[in-house]
Amino acid sequence: MDYRLGTAAEAAGYRLAVHDSLGSTNTEALERARCGEVGPLWVLARSQGAGRGRRGNAWTSPPGSLAASLLVAVDDVDPGKLATLGFVAGVALVDALEQRCGAGFTLKWPNDVLLGGVKLAGILLEAETLRTGRRIVVIGFGVNVAASPEGLPYAATCLRQGGYALSAEDVFAALSDTIVDALGLWRRGDGFPDVRARWIARAAGIDAPVTVRLGDERVQGIFETIDEAGRLVVASDDGTRRTVTAGEVHFGTAATAA
Repeated sequence: MDYRLGTAAEAAGYRLAVHDSLGSTNTEALERARCGEVGPLWVLARSQGAGRGRRGNAWTSPPGSLAASLLVAVDDVDPGKLATLGFVAGVALVDALEQRCGAGFTLKWPNDVLLGGVKLAGILLEAETLRTGRRIVVIGFGVNVAASPEGLPYAATCLRQGGYALSAEDVFAALSDTIVDALGLWRRGDGFPDVRARWIARAAGIDAPVTVRLGDERVQGIFETIDEAGRLVVASDDGTRRTVTAGEVHFGTAATAA
């Protein structure tokens, strides 16, 4: 079986470039944008050797995993709304997984998908203003399908370990359609309240203890919600609230030990 776009993605004019091997699908998509490509274009690799995660972390893609990046033009989007595309991507990925596997997937702020409370997938957003003045965003997806990476500083799982006999091609076909729906809901950023509601409905750790590491600082309290800009809202015991734009999140018992 080979990678293919879903029917909704084809109808919407999305295109697909599949490579046997790449260092990073995000890097390839960015290089194509610098050469004039504005998408919507999916870049996929059957093997990825130098994937990137958030905050400069490496992202490993074992054989059989999904490594895919979507390049889209965002010239007519308020730059302040671009970060909310990470939530669009999370909603789309969970929608795709639920279509193929049923319930059981949750979203961890800001950009992870969990299965049974353990990391299954990550999303990386990279934006760039090109020399031509055009603005693009690349949304990278890394999904552990047939195996999970080893030697990580955190627990990870894969669909096969969860009992789901899917291929990376199956997951991508569904994702290519659900991202069309999620981007339509987002409406160039104006529809983020609708996306936010769908994200919160699948959120892990809401109303539970949370610790967010911000360099040497720790923010502790209860994970209350995400606000209208997608920031994490933490309610402390003294009734004050703190909004967090980025950080390393720990829930439950891990929160008290973080």
